[in-house]
Amino acid sequence: MFPKGGHTARTYRLLLLTLLLRPFGNLSLAWGMHHFPRLLAFEPLPYLQALLNPFVALGIAMLILALLTRMALLSVADLSFVLPLTATGYIISAMLGKAFLGEDVGSNRWLGTCLIFFGVVLVGTTPERSEGT
Repeated sequence: MFPKGGHTARTYRLLLLTLLLRPFGNLSLAWGMHHFPRLLAFEPLPYLQALLNPFVALGIAMLILALLTRMALLSVADLSFVLPLTATGYIISAMLGKAFLGEDVGSNRWLGTCLIFFGVVLVGTTPERSEGT
């Protein structure tokens, strides 16, 4: 479950970077799209125009970096270690949505977000193979 080998400091730096990039990338993307004047449909032109929005572009760049850091993280740590800890990003994203986008994150959404987090933690802390398999 824990990081492989002696790469713990590197692993936790990558984990922290991933935990910051994903929620803030999603926040930037959402902020840009909320302030985009057109509704996106099946036509490609509005999507291309949305990419020119600095917040959308920043969000996409941060999410690409988050993917790359997650790939690096998975190269030095077990999936069963990475998944539960990166699930913390769901809680961070909900807090950012409430704080910066003014989203109504009611008790049901908080409960659902926490259930996802605890479900991933539960799955991540189970043994690799169950007794019956």
